[in-house]
Amino acid sequence: MAEVKLTTPISEEDIRKLKAGDTLYISGKMFLARDEAHLRAIELFDEGKELPFDFKGLAVFHCGPIVKQDDTGQWHVIAAGPTTSSRMEIFQDEFIKRFRVSVVIGKGGMFERTTAAMKKYGCVYAAFTGGAAVLAADGVKRVEGVEWLDLGTPEALWVFEAENFGPLTIAIDSHGNNLFKDIADKADKNRAKSYEIIGVSKD
Repeated sequence: MAEVKLTTPISEEDIRKLKAGDTLYISGKMFLARDEAHLRAIELFDEGKELPFDFKGLAVFHCGPIVKQDDTGQWHVIAAGPTTSSRMEIFQDEFIKRFRVSVVIGKGGMFERTTAAMKKYGCVYAAFTGGAAVLAADGVKRVEGVEWLDLGTPEALWVFEAENFGPLTIAIDSHGNNLFKDIADKADKNRAKSYEIIGVSKD
């Protein structure tokens, strides 16, 4: 397994080099978006309206940060723990298709639709450890800005400048490998074997 450091915007060529199990650190511009921000971005795109910036080649972090604003109006990150990514499964594939983001960061993994989109368009899912919100904040050099605060602080579109943000584990690569699915499949096989050994029907 390799340890890789990349700076956004990240090319598809560099994404295709990453393999499931690699460790990734990200520097440069990244943005935070949860359910509401994903939906608004897709709606604006489909209506032909302008978005705040180009998402291509960037990392999107599933996160509702804890932030504070100082007397000058500058925002500062207190904690930035990942949101459970399965919440975004219903539209993450369409988000990748429209905006060509390079990295999706979150916790808990994603499923078939997202895995297929990542393979087709050149994107990876990078897992960040849940409960390590302060560590995540340490990887934020500064808050560049925020859009759509009308959605509320956790659901707004936050823009960070990251510096060695990580460690992130590549859990879904751009070749169709999904560590979360592999573990689930292995658990199912072991469960079936256990049932067989003790003579219990899984039905």
